[in-house]
Amino acid sequence: MDANQPESIIGGKSFTAVAVNCAAKAGEWIKSKMGSITQLDTKYSMHDLVTEVDKGAERMIRNLIATHFPTHSFLGEEGVEPGPEASAKALQEVSDSEYLWIVDPVDGTTNYVHGFPFFSVSIALAHRGQVIVGVVYDPSRDELFVAERGKGAYVHGRKMRVSEESSLNHSLLATGFPADQHVALPANMKGIQALAPKVRNLRVAGSAALHLAYVAAGRLSGFWEYNLSAWDIAAGSLLIEEAGGRLSDVAGQPYQLSVRNITASNGLIHDELVQELQAAANT
Repeated sequence: MDANQPESIIGGKSFTAVAVNCAAKAGEWIKSKMGSITQLDTKYSMHDLVTEVDKGAERMIRNLIATHFPTHSFLGEEGVEPGPEASAKALQEVSDSEYLWIVDPVDGTTNYVHGFPFFSVSIALAHRGQVIVGVVYDPSRDELFVAERGKGAYVHGRKMRVSEESSLNHSLLATGFPADQHVALPANMKGIQALAPKVRNLRVAGSAALHLAYVAAGRLSGFWEYNLSAWDIAAGSLLIEEAGGRLSDVAGQPYQLSVRNITASNGLIHDELVQELQAAANT
């Protein structure tokens, strides 16, 4: 093994195997609780929901990871105060960690609460700020998306590859409706208004992590959204990279863990997508 590459095994425990195990166990438990929510709270806005299942799933994942890697740092959505400032601060506080697990226990809580089967468990591991393992698990479809840096991205054990659309007018894109109604939502609406007439169609299904996984799997040509957090993006970012796609912020600058306004694509339409989003932002 290259001395400059992080070890993928400590004490015989594979990082990827632990991530997969955590996602599968949490996903199974989340699915078993569907339709039996007893406590529903709002966080940043009325659109930003949290349940006892989100909190329980995060505790489960945190405890499982700590059992295998007790010295690793952990950043989970439910352990952070609501709002973009708190998210940025929480990430900054662990930015010097050698190994950092980044977890969204239920990405798509609103869908989960309403029984709409498009939500996921997102687990990433970063080594000195670079994502080296990414897992997104969809318990409704029992679809496991897995990537390990330098080793490709897979779903159902099959290698994934991004789509081949080379222009926006042949592309199927996805986006989201941010919880921040004052800045991020209006910005996203400008993008929707600009892009809807220029693409094959748009989808807004409610889980950024799954949208990113779908870009990696070639089911979507691209995705963008404003005001996301590291736990929404980290796992999906590696899936796309390892599947041959491209990520940046909405201005085209390279992706890093602190990026909140994300653009992801098959790479072929990326510059055109960024250009349209920038033009829309300036209107």
